[in-house]
Amino acid sequence: MDADIGGGGVAATELKQFVERIERLEEEKKAIADDIRDVYAELKGRGFDTKAVRQIVKIRKQDHAERKEMEAILDLYMQALNMN
Repeated sequence: MDADIGGGGVAATELKQFVERIERLEEEKKAIADDIRDVYAELKGRGFDTKAVRQIVKIRKQDHAERKEMEAILDLYMQALNMN
């Protein structure tokens, strides 16, 4: 396979295609990240707390059972530190 890559054979063509696909996806990822940043800026401009919204987005990604378990652990730790 090394000979195919160094000699410009089939493996080199396939490798180039993979690299180009990754580059296109990286461009799309950057565009999406820019769009998300714009939405957060708009959100902030309307008076919403972006930290709170980011936390809500993170929580909504979690499974319900996973979220409840994390909340229970957090509550336990806060009690241990007299933070309630």
